[in-house]
Amino acid sequence: MSEVRWLDGASWLKSGAAARVLNLLNGDGEEARVVGGAVRNALLNIPIGDVDIATTAVPEEVIRRARAAGIKSVPTGVEHGTVTLVMDSHPFEVTTLREDTETFGRKAKVAFGRDWERDAERRDFTINGLSVDAAGRVHDYVGGLDDIAARRVRFIGDPNQRISEDYLRILRFFRIHAAYGAGEPDRPGYLACINARAGLVTLSAERVRLEMLKLMVADGAAVSVAAMAEGGLLLPVFGGVAYPGPFSAMISIERALGLAPDPVRRLGALAVAVTEDAKRLSTRLRLTNAETKALDSMGHRWWRLGGMNEDTARRRLYRLGEDRYRDRLLLAWARSGDDSSSASWRQLATLPDRWVAPKFPLKASDFIARGIAQGPLLGQVLGLAEDAWLAANFPLDESALKAIADQAVGRFARDD
Repeated sequence: MSEVRWLDGASWLKSGAAARVLNLLNGDGEEARVVGGAVRNALLNIPIGDVDIATTAVPEEVIRRARAAGIKSVPTGVEHGTVTLVMDSHPFEVTTLREDTETFGRKAKVAFGRDWERDAERRDFTINGLSVDAAGRVHDYVGGLDDIAARRVRFIGDPNQRISEDYLRILRFFRIHAAYGAGEPDRPGYLACINARAGLVTLSAERVRLEMLKLMVADGAAVSVAAMAEGGLLLPVFGGVAYPGPFSAMISIERALGLAPDPVRRLGALAVAVTEDAKRLSTRLRLTNAETKALDSMGHRWWRLGGMNEDTARRRLYRLGEDRYRDRLLLAWARSGDDSSSASWRQLATLPDRWVAPKFPLKASDFIARGIAQGPLLGQVLGLAEDAWLAANFPLDESALKAIADQAVGRFARDD
């Protein structure tokens, strides 16, 4: 039984690229609707990202209509019924209505159909099973409208069956709940995820990484992550210990400082205590080189940053750079047990906003002029001079710099 309601204020259904795609695919016995996340977000009055479209037309007919209208079409997943149409430089995934004939994860066999209800029933969550036609009528075959009103993320049909079709739905359950749900996760869905947690190890690292990084920055991430930890769902993902307490603290600290949520920084708070953790996560989630380096830096002796005076903090900031300094310091803060209102931690965390580290003013030429030949020794003298310059609190006057350079050269002369 379908429930139909009207979507108010959806001007993007009346004009613009999405409206033109719908107009192209409607008529001559075929129907097209917007489905999934765009409908959900529109009903929740939050920004709409990608607009996905479902149609009764088979892929060949979608391509034929696009070609006749001079619209670019790309057969991105034509074996599963998906064609991407590019309208005004915006890609629209257009997928023929489907129903599963055999289900075994991402390789499910599907048959094309014309039944909107059957198509909705094969999706993951009720709030993602809605569709809206070109006139603005929202069609609900699975109870998604009531669940959106209640901010409840619920599997369509039997949660165990939905999960067995694709174990990534375990992670999506918690990520979607963190982004759109309220309160504790739906109990039947939660228990089904726990029962099927062994299936997480079958997922590709790339798919797990994408879901986990999205989860890290969702508004309700702390609740979802705590539920995952309590249900034993983080161990098969990370392959090691997780720390929900510091993760929650990191979220509070970011908000107190007015910082944008950072997925890698939050991942570090959740799963990195030492640099070895960063290496393990890099392998488990197939992180990018930049992500791995950021986590490795966070885990490197973060405990030394607590209780620093301003001079020491400046030296740390100079050595690490703004991003590495802030990430490592916030990890130390999150693990300290101090709350997000701590004045001393805030003072350290906001140092990059108040002070910009100067560049080391001495050059290789300053030491060559003092008789140091190019080669390894020159690098050593430069390093020694830089250490002395930092210890002297970044002096820039000529007399102090001359003394530092002379002392560095003299040190090596004495050693010889």
